[in-house]
Amino acid sequence: MFRAGSLQPKAVPLSLVTRLEEVDCRKIEASDGRHLVQYRDQLMPLLRIDSGMELKKEGTQPILVFSDHGRSMGLVVDEIVDIVEERLDIEVASDRPGVLGFAVIKGATTEIVDVGHFLPQAFEDWFRRPDASTLRQARTVLLVDDSIFFRELLTPLIKAAGYRVVAVASAAEALNTLKSDDRFDLIVTDTEMPEVDGFALAEAARAIPSRAETPIIALATTVSADAIERGRAVGFYDFVAKFDRAGLVAAIKEQSADLNRAA
Repeated sequence: MFRAGSLQPKAVPLSLVTRLEEVDCRKIEASDGRHLVQYRDQLMPLLRIDSGMELKKEGTQPILVFSDHGRSMGLVVDEIVDIVEERLDIEVASDRPGVLGFAVIKGATTEIVDVGHFLPQAFEDWFRRPDASTLRQARTVLLVDDSIFFRELLTPLIKAAGYRVVAVASAAEALNTLKSDDRFDLIVTDTEMPEVDGFALAEAARAIPSRAETPIIALATTVSADAIERGRAVGFYDFVAKFDRAGLVAAIKEQSADLNRAA
């Protein structure tokens, strides 16, 4: 949830957002009527929901970052208000470009922003299919987490880093998938799941002959020395705190680099 251009709250599904950022206003550049900022060694267009909305002149500018296939677009907002885990139910539709409709979130009538309206304004070919050869080279990650919130939070993040992702909700589903599908290069699993946790999943995966060497990265709410030691025993390659999104991407890239060198 955020505010932009007015006091009425606005929202986008968190599963679509790659990062929430605060950009130094001094780094925002204007060129040919567009605002741009250097972001992760690339130029990122900044778009405003309301054309009359003014960017901040000093301090930091809050933005929502949307990324896919190595490109990013920043949506300028006045204020990031909250992150809410709630089912999105659009009760009234809208014909206004850039607005999907309205929903009640935390007791307030909230404008649901149509991100798809803004992405082609940043890059005209945003929705065109990527080159097939690029897709063939991408590594495939199996993401295992019983929380739909975290699956929807992490899936677009991993995709934005250049990976294919298949997300499942349990260790049992993950094991069935691993036995029937040989395309997975890495496994990312929550350690705390009902019935079969991530440690038991790692042990079971190692017992599958074709998965004995597949890198497994553990996601944990808290990372303790005991958990790390137990993780080593079952074959975890790395431990990442669950909310450390940058750390997760770095861990996946590190294991992918090792796979590339081995190949």
